[in-house]
Amino acid sequence: MVRMGLAAALVAMSVVFSEAAVTPAMARGQAALPDLVEDLSPAVVNISSSQRAKGAGLDALQRKFKGGAVSLGSGFIIAQTGIVVTNNHVIDKADDISVTLNDGREYQAVVRGRDPETDLAVLQMDTGGVKMPYVEFGNSDKARVGEEVFAIGNPFGLGGSVTKGIISARNRNIEAGDFDDFIQTDAAINRGNSGGPLFNMSGKVIGVNTAIFSQTGGSVGVGFAVPSDMVMIVVKQLLELGETRRGWLGVSIDDVSAALARDVGMDRPIGALVNVVRPNSPALKAGVKPNDIIISFNKQQIKSVRDLSRAVAETPVGATVPMQIIRDKQRMTLRVKVDRRETQMLAGGFGALPAGAAQGAGMVLQKPTRDVQDAFGLRPGLDGVVVTAIDPNSPNAAVLKPGDVILEIGWERTTRPEAAIEQLARLRKVNNGPVNAYIQRGDVQLPILLRP
Repeated sequence: MVRMGLAAALVAMSVVFSEAAVTPAMARGQAALPDLVEDLSPAVVNISSSQRAKGAGLDALQRKFKGGAVSLGSGFIIAQTGIVVTNNHVIDKADDISVTLNDGREYQAVVRGRDPETDLAVLQMDTGGVKMPYVEFGNSDKARVGEEVFAIGNPFGLGGSVTKGIISARNRNIEAGDFDDFIQTDAAINRGNSGGPLFNMSGKVIGVNTAIFSQTGGSVGVGFAVPSDMVMIVVKQLLELGETRRGWLGVSIDDVSAALARDVGMDRPIGALVNVVRPNSPALKAGVKPNDIIISFNKQQIKSVRDLSRAVAETPVGATVPMQIIRDKQRMTLRVKVDRRETQMLAGGFGALPAGAAQGAGMVLQKPTRDVQDAFGLRPGLDGVVVTAIDPNSPNAAVLKPGDVILEIGWERTTRPEAAIEQLARLRKVNNGPVNAYIQRGDVQLPILLRP
């Protein structure tokens, strides 16, 4: 993903945002809320998505007469050609998508691109050439805690509703994914608000409402929005490429502890501590080693694990950038050529497999060669196959992690990656359930259940 400032992002997206939506209220600066709502509501839409009935039998007939599974959410138009931003979960697995404006006009839409990792999706309305009202993005980096904001959306399918509050916090990590950087607000956000805009008092979109914290299912004043600066970068890639292209370094990392910071001479804990360097990764090729502390990447200061994840992801794929590390209390700079995350980490796309590796059941397996041992800190002389990559969406991601050594599958010793994948394939044909396996993790051997 390309990292850029707000101005550069808007210039790069001029094909979409060249005719900025300037309304009478916005022209007056910080307008009264009723004026802003009146001006902006036409560009905020209700989204319904449904799945067509599939298969035969009573269940299919019931789905047919009920109209299929329906998801209701919100979205907003960002170009007069009918380009809509919403949440990916609003339209996930949909066969049909309808977009309804606040004046009742309804249009069909198709997906232009989606990004499950930030839960964003871009739709294209079939407007028949009719020009649509639209809104523009603001600069979420300048948003301040305590600043007033308001949300317009479709809670509980009721249609356009407005709620007002403040920015309660920024840079929130709610464990939703690797790129958590949410704006927290106490403006009421409920089911159906997902995908709708969070506006500042200048009428600019500074976030996409995505999640709430609630023990009841309703709003308790703790809502979360994806910041607009991240949204703009994702939307630009989805419109231009139909997919995201994020940078990948190939390390497992932890935050630096206070004790380690003191030990290496830092006055406070900053940086990302490298635990594992993946085989054939950009990090390995650049000379990164376990226990290195990464304190700067591509000239961006790294204060925490999340800082490094975002900085790497936003670096153009194929770019060679400087990375400053601390090793043995000495600072040094390495040059690293960034690979593409999606081809390395997602299902069915681990990239070009190294010689002797095998892929299946959502994982990549390799022999415990010297390079693999060094990358994962494994002791010499191991018998088994090493899990060197795991699809985070695979059921096996719940029980395995990179660096685990699979010793047995279905009570049979496992010594070759190809044989292990073939064994899983055979078991899959005769057994719908999990199979017994033994793994070694560090110095401990564990029984687990694998999904073949």
